[in-house]
Amino acid sequence: MKIACDIDDTLIIPAIASDNWEITPNYKIISILKWFKEQWAYIILWSWTWPEWAKRWGDELWVPYDEIRIKEKYDDVDICFDDCIVDLAKVNVKVKRVKNQIKRNRWNII
Repeated sequence: MKIACDIDDTLIIPAIASDNWEITPNYKIISILKWFKEQWAYIILWSWTWPEWAKRWGDELWVPYDEIRIKEKYDDVDICFDDCIVDLAKVNVKVKRVKNQIKRNRWNII
């Protein structure tokens, strides 16, 4: 089974949405990914534009990933975790955003 996970607002909570104004790990998602890995799942971390961003956070948070990819639809991905409604895998799980009322386009300004 292949499990894919987005980074921004899924694996990490951006500084603009966290209470301490720092990027915060989403420990619930990290725990889920670790559980899947214990069940012998193949873990993919992905990002729309920056595979290096996915690798950085996977390494920093000790997420047991097998591969880094550009985020897009792949026929071999069974489950995907994302903060948006997507159709990127056979099963797409929408992760609740923290403080969704805050516009994320401000993230790059702060």
